[in-house]
Amino acid sequence: MLSPGADPLSNLEKYAESKKKKMNKISLGKGQGPKAEKMIEESVKSGNWVVLQNCHLAVSWMGRLEKICEDIPQQKPAPHREFRLWLTSYPSESFPVAILQNGVKMTNEPPMGLKANLLGSYATFPISDRNWFDANTQPKVFRKMLFGLCFFHAFI
Repeated sequence: MLSPGADPLSNLEKYAESKKKKMNKISLGKGQGPKAEKMIEESVKSGNWVVLQNCHLAVSWMGRLEKICEDIPQQKPAPHREFRLWLTSYPSESFPVAILQNGVKMTNEPPMGLKANLLGSYATFPISDRNWFDANTQPKVFRKMLFGLCFFHAFI
């Protein structure tokens, strides 16, 4: 479950990388349902992970997603053991209760306070990647601009 100012995707990508898993992601919205369904179908067989972002924007497709999730355990051949389906959504009245009841729910909230928010921004990729950080040609100016941007983001 998403909350304003928090985006779990970068953490999820790092987790998938640490587990050496291929992760397919799609942001749901108008017309993305069939693409997501095909992605899920292929990943169930191959053992890849699927991330469906912004499920709250695909209200009309949520019934179909519920049916897909119900059918996965009964598929022949059996679904790959490593398959995972990740969903992100803001709280929504239209989100299927069955999916919520059968899944593990996590909430990612933004850090509290200016200092924690600044540290969270500096910990994200690519900022945390030392090679990216040191590759600029004007480090003094770059650091000041980066701090200004992170401070603005933390304050807002």
